[in-house]
Amino acid sequence: MSTTSEKLQKVLARAGLGSRREMEAAIADGRVRVNGEVATLGDRIEMRDKVTFDNRPVTLRGAEEVPRRVIMYNKPEGELCTRKDPEGRRTVFERLPRLKGERWIAIGRLDINTSGLLLFTTDGELANRLMHPSTQVEREYAVRVMGEVSRENVVAMVEGVMLDDGPARFTDVQEFGGEGINTWFHVVIMEGRNREVRRLWESQGLTVSRLKRVRYGNIFLDKRAKAGEWTELTQDEIDDLAELAGLPTRKVPDLTPDEKNRWSRDKNKRKPVQAMRKPRPRGRG
Repeated sequence: MSTTSEKLQKVLARAGLGSRREMEAAIADGRVRVNGEVATLGDRIEMRDKVTFDNRPVTLRGAEEVPRRVIMYNKPEGELCTRKDPEGRRTVFERLPRLKGERWIAIGRLDINTSGLLLFTTDGELANRLMHPSTQVEREYAVRVMGEVSRENVVAMVEGVMLDDGPARFTDVQEFGGEGINTWFHVVIMEGRNREVRRLWESQGLTVSRLKRVRYGNIFLDKRAKAGEWTELTQDEIDDLAELAGLPTRKVPDLTPDEKNRWSRDKNKRKPVQAMRKPRPRGRG
């Protein structure tokens, strides 16, 4: 086997067609061909191979050729982390700036009832490394909990509890204020399993009434992006993410004049979300 070959899904993700998981699903569905033959999971390819995706030719690129952009998005509750929803519900991808020849790849997901920090990148390898459990990237959440939280509850969640899909634990739990049955905590977790934060609290007989991600690795949600808005990360921030992922740093390409205009128009069209609030009834008189 050639030492220059790479896994097909890795090369497709690098080409900006989606995440590795999405590309694995596309290969399994028979949507990818290599040199005219339907590809199968486990195939490896070289840069000289001819690849098509949904019958369209794919431009293959080496890792060093992929532009590395990263944006931070402040997800409101009620949006889905999927490209399209059969039920027509709003998705996070509808609000992102448009790209030509590339796609935004989500670094992790948040469920429909969770708000806060989402990162998107054009670099599939960066996304894959930051999501992989072996990288051990911290995710911090602000959690409002219904119920009386005892010290025993906190100790149990830090030491670890057994969930349906295996053991889970918080690496840190800090109380952040509030009173009675609605107390806020900040918790840190090292994985991105489905509803893991909620399920850890539920294991103690407690209910999460609000959940917001406030940090992913070294990136904190800040005032640059209000709910429903995005902002592009700085070169230093992206370099820190690359270092966290064990990847070499790479200069973020400057936006072309066309991209600047398009991104500016997209940003102006995507105002902060206010639709989740019910209109106030009009007073009499």
